[in-house]
Amino acid sequence: MAPDEAVVGCCGVLEIGTRGDAGPGEVLVRVRGGTETFLAWSAQPLVRGTKVLVVESRGVRQVDVIEWADPLDALTGDAGDAG
Repeated sequence: MAPDEAVVGCCGVLEIGTRGDAGPGEVLVRVRGGTETFLAWSAQPLVRGTKVLVVESRGVRQVDVIEWADPLDALTGDAGDAG
């Protein structure tokens, strides 16, 4: 299946933690004017609630993610809810 390029570069929050190479988690991503869930893969395990950035689409509803801290939160002093 073709990659979903619209989701690459979007931020989200892990609903189910990832297990690195051992398996995916689940991420809720803000995309296309709403929110959608995807299977989330990461190089290192990430816990539930981690804010992430989608760096690649694996095709049908599967993405690669990395942990993400929005740099704009530092400007406003808000480390709060970006997901």
